Amino acid sequence: MHVFIAGFQHETNTFAPTKADWAAFEAGAGFPPYRRGPDVVEAYRGKGLPIGGFIDAAEAQGWTLSPSVWAGANPSAHVTREAFERIAGEIIEDLGRAQRAGGVDAVYLDLHGAAVAEHLDDPEGELLVRVRAAVGPERPIVASLDLHANVSARMLDAADALVAYRTYPHVDMADTGRLAATLLARRVAHGRREALAVRRLDFLLPLNVQSTMTAPADAVYAALRALDAAHGTVLSFATGFPAADIPDCGPVVWAYGDAAEAAVEALFARIDQPRAQWRLDLKTPAEAVQVALAAAAAGAAVGPVVIADTQDNPGAGGDSNTTGLLHALLAAGAGTRFPGEVALGLLADPEAAAAAHAAGEGAQIALQLGRAVPTWGGQFSDPPVPVQATVRRLSGGEVVLLGPMGMGGTVSLGPCACLEVQGVLVGVSSVKTQTLDRELFRFLGIEPERMRVLVVKSSVHFRADFAPIASTILVAKAPGPMAADPADLPWTRLPPTMALRP
Repeated sequence: MHVFIAGFQHETNTFAPTKADWAAFEAGAGFPPYRRGPDVVEAYRGKGLPIGGFIDAAEAQGWTLSPSVWAGANPSAHVTREAFERIAGEIIEDLGRAQRAGGVDAVYLDLHGAAVAEHLDDPEGELLVRVRAAVGPERPIVASLDLHANVSARMLDAADALVAYRTYPHVDMADTGRLAATLLARRVAHGRREALAVRRLDFLLPLNVQSTMTAPADAVYAALRALDAAHGTVLSFATGFPAADIPDCGPVVWAYGDAAEAAVEALFARIDQPRAQWRLDLKTPAEAVQVALAAAAAGAAVGPVVIADTQDNPGAGGDSNTTGLLHALLAAGAGTRFPGEVALGLLADPEAAAAAHAAGEGAQIALQLGRAVPTWGGQFSDPPVPVQATVRRLSGGEVVLLGPMGMGGTVSLGPCACLEVQGVLVGVSSVKTQTLDRELFRFLGIEPERMRVLVVKSSVHFRADFAPIASTILVAKAPGPMAADPADLPWTRLPPTMALRP
C-alpha cells in the first residue's frame, strides 16, 4: 500500500497577542523546524511524534510512504493566511505529484485539530476537504489529533478516521500515530468506512483539569480504554482547547466500530456527570507563594513545591514573559528566606539575556525583567521588574530534553542566562519554550531537585517530569494571555448553549 503522509500542527489561542507567521513554522521552536520531502521520514522515524509512530507502524506493515510537508509552530494567536496557504498548497502539490508518479492508496495526516487561521475557523477541516477533493471519495484518509483538538463536523466528515491522544501531558503521541495506522488497516480490511458515533459536550473544560495524571481525567480515560476493550471500538475524547473563539470550540467524544454508539453514550455519561468533578482550584500568586514558603519553612516539603504559572504558558498562547509570579516571590522575600533555593523559569526576555552575555558571568547588572503584555478586554499583565541581578550562568541555549515529554529532542533557545535576583534564581531565554523538562533549569546551573520552590511557565505538561520530584503542585493565576478559567474570556462566537464552566 502506498501512503501519502504530511503534518500541520498549531494550537491557536485567538485571545493571544502574537500570530504564527511563516517564520514561526520555519523555526518550529517548541516543535521541530519545517521539513518537506524524504527528510520527513528520516527525521521522524522512531521519534516521539504522531508521525513518528505512524512511520514505524507503516514500515512494519510493509507500506510505501510518500512524505510531503511536516510543519509545526508554537501555540499563539491565529495562523496567518500566508503561512496556512503555503503549507496547505505544498501538501496538495506534493499529493498531486505522488498520484501522477504511481498513485496513492491512502493518506495519513498528523494534525493538531485546534488551529484557527486569519481567514479560516477550521484550517484542519479545510485541509482535509482539499485532500479529499484531490484523492476522491474512495481512498482512505486518516489523521491523528491532539487531545485538545476542537473537532468539527467537517473534519469528521472528510476523514475516514480520526484519533486523539489519550494523555495530558502528551506522552502517547507516537502511540497515537500507531493507532492511526491501526485504524487505516481496519478501514482497508473493511473495504468501507467503519460506523461512526459522535457526541458533543455543552461546557468548556479548563486546561488545568484536563490532566490525565489527576482526577477526574485519569478515571475518564481509564473508562475509555475499558470501553474499547469491551466493544472492539476505537474511542476518542478530545477535551478541546478552551481559548479559541469559534463555534466548534469544546469537548467532543467519538468512536469507530460496530458498537460505536453504545461506547460513545457510555463515555459521554461518565464525562458529563457529575459536572462538579471538573471544577478548578486556582490560587493567586501571593497565595501560592505563601503556601510554598510555609511548607518549606516547616520542613514538611520533601522535594520542591512546584507552582505552575498557568496563564503565561507558552504551550497555550502565552509568550513566557509575564512577571506576576516573580513580583510575588520578591514581595514575599522568598530568595532572602531561602537564598539560591527558589527558581523561576523560563522567562523569555532576549534583551535581558543579551545584557547578561555582554556583562559576563559574575557581573552585576541593572535591568528590567519581563514584559507587560495585553491579555484580553484591554487588560495588561504585571509590569516589568526593575532588578539588580548577578549573572550566575550563561548558555548558548542548545538544550537536550530528557524527560517524558522531551524524549531526547533538542530545543534552541538562543542566548540564555541564570540571573540571581534577591536570592531568587531566574532562568532567562531569548526564545520562548514551555518549561516541561527539568533540563530547562539544569542547563543554567539550577538543580531542580535541590530547590525549595520552583515556578514553571506551564499549565500541565510540566507534570510529566516535575511531579516525580515535587512535594506539592500548586496552580497560580497570575495575569497572562492564557485564561485558566474560560469564563474570564470575552467570547463572541460560541454557541449560546455552551456553558463557560462545568
